Amino acid sequence: MASSAAHRFALAAVQTHLDNDSQDASMPFRNGLASLLRPEDSVLVLIDHQPYQLANLNSHDPQSVVNLTTALAKLAKAFHVPTILTSVIAERGGVLFKQITDVFPDQEVIDRTWVNTWQDEKVVDAVKATGRKQLIIAGLWTEVCVAMPVIQAAGEGWDVTVITDASGGISKESHEVAVQRMIAAGANPMTVMALAGEWQRDWARTDHVEELTEVLIQHFAGSGIAYLWEQQLLNTPVPGKTG
Repeated sequence: MASSAAHRFALAAVQTHLDNDSQDASMPFRNGLASLLRPEDSVLVLIDHQPYQLANLNSHDPQSVVNLTTALAKLAKAFHVPTILTSVIAERGGVLFKQITDVFPDQEVIDRTWVNTWQDEKVVDAVKATGRKQLIIAGLWTEVCVAMPVIQAAGEGWDVTVITDASGGISKESHEVAVQRMIAAGANPMTVMALAGEWQRDWARTDHVEELTEVLIQHFAGSGIAYLWEQQLLNTPVPGKTG
């Protein structure tokens, strides 16, 4: 009952937001081609994917979150999307998952004391230095260390997207209510696979196909297996594997 009531409250908040005639005109309007994400305009922030947070992750299968966050990091690297890595008090909560830092082996992880990442000047300065305006965020936990920076950045006029399946909360209700709260604040919820599709956009573009194919094979079980099966049936090689 409590979960149902919380869900109804969140939906009511979304409707109130949509009906509010005094809504800030700078809030992005999410219709049309321009609202889709583009790698050349995107910047990714991965927040607090650490052992302490993972130990109390109950909204998703922890293995799935690690897998999809790793896929997200690899996609960002493949599409040349600047990625900021940040942890909170790593000496107590543990360092970021090795699967993520292995994708960016030479990159500094910004360790914070702020719970709200968007109040950490070093993180914000790193994001602003990219010159990108499509801000993509994923992290643990959704209701705390994801929701706060998403809500603040959206209020400051950033075009914010939260990757829900590379995030997670201490309960299913916590995660779902946080996502609804972020939607009410103007953020856009999305999954890793959907993001990959928007960044690729056109299969005639071959500059990232090999890397994208590898991510599909390694991290998207059914889709990757289906792709390899298709190659077998067509007797065609996997891109980049010829010779």
